[in-house]
Amino acid sequence: MAEKTFKRKLYDRMLRWKRESDGQTALLIKGARRIGKSTIAEEFARREYESYILIDFSIADPAIRELFDHVSDLDYFFLRLQSLFNVSLHERRSVIIFDEVQLCPPARQAIKHLVKDRRYDYIETGSLLSIKKNVQGIVIPSEETRVAMYPMDFEEFLWAVGKTPTFDLIDYAYRNLRSLGEAVNRDLLRDFRLYMLIGGMPQAVNAYLEANDFAAVDAVKRNIIELYIDDFRKIDPSGRASRLFSSIPAELARNTVRYKVGSVIENATAARLGEVLMDMADSMTVNFAYHANDPSVGFSLHADPDRFKMFLADTGLFVTLAFMDRDYTENDIYRKLLSDKLGVDLGYVYENVVAQMLRSAGNELFYYTFKEEAGRPYEVDFLLSRKDKICPIEVKSSGYKSHKSLDKFQEKFSPRILHRYLLYTKDLKKDGDTLCVPVYMAGLL
Repeated sequence: MAEKTFKRKLYDRMLRWKRESDGQTALLIKGARRIGKSTIAEEFARREYESYILIDFSIADPAIRELFDHVSDLDYFFLRLQSLFNVSLHERRSVIIFDEVQLCPPARQAIKHLVKDRRYDYIETGSLLSIKKNVQGIVIPSEETRVAMYPMDFEEFLWAVGKTPTFDLIDYAYRNLRSLGEAVNRDLLRDFRLYMLIGGMPQAVNAYLEANDFAAVDAVKRNIIELYIDDFRKIDPSGRASRLFSSIPAELARNTVRYKVGSVIENATAARLGEVLMDMADSMTVNFAYHANDPSVGFSLHADPDRFKMFLADTGLFVTLAFMDRDYTENDIYRKLLSDKLGVDLGYVYENVVAQMLRSAGNELFYYTFKEEAGRPYEVDFLLSRKDKICPIEVKSSGYKSHKSLDKFQEKFSPRILHRYLLYTKDLKKDGDTLCVPVYMAGLL
């Protein structure tokens, strides 16, 4: 299967780094495995520099690794590097890529001295960058411009499948609060459901374009999930991290107000598993939404670290993980999503994709739960901070436009609210003070 190189928004951010940094920092691209970090780094090097060297530390031989134990003589270091790769480097016109830099901690530590030298530019890619074994015994360089890379968002997915103008229409409608019409909305939802099924992992998108076969896409996603589970087993040999990861769909399906680690691992609590949970967050394969105990600007100041929800960073992987114990042909979510019959019982799929879209747009994730005097529980699915106000979000997996949680939240915290949103599957419209927004616009909020 021929791998395609897809257009990614991160490329513009990389151009800005090259222009503004002018060699004063290295660019560190962090993200989960298999999201395209290596691909975009090499494409950028090929297009924006006269020459480049790519050091892939997952396969680098000992001669290359040993170079980073002795960087005091940079003239020798660069001569040796050019000789090993048979590439000529040109001052201020070449770049060196450290791919999977977490696998060679001395190389990351060397960035401080290499950047100070200013001869060449440096791009690092890595996952699991803060895991103890990957930083043990080294000084983490401050001379890094760090950027996060996520699975392809909906706009990037539309670019990949040849529908570049489609998101321009979506953006225009949202910015101008213009309805699209039910026929157009149905077409856009069909594209969005396809995105939910395939997800934003480049290999999965490539499999869809090459084979036009969901079974082939599902096979790719299963391989990626197995890779993630293997990584978690290496990080945490006890198996707790892999069990927590594999149980995400089941925990969301329970429709509880938080991820109950004790239901997955006997006698466990979030406090006791703090280091494991931190490592999972560092992997960037999952997104955490923390309960905001006081829903006001500065959510992180009032976030409860022991009360959270956990989502997969890619909803395509989520769809597959939910049915890992069954054959693709028995995957109910595929059938129901394709036929637009995803009922309330599977609404958590929409909650996962909204979490993914908000996170890839640069938002931290928070939510809020509360009870009325009679004891009825309410939940605001997500909270955003805008200016000096907050924006509550309620997610529906259908066109149902009731928003009791938003209404009750408004009664309690009206002075704090800038806008309130209902994300659902119908056309854009206003319903009193609530803006009802098609779910495919979530990344624009």
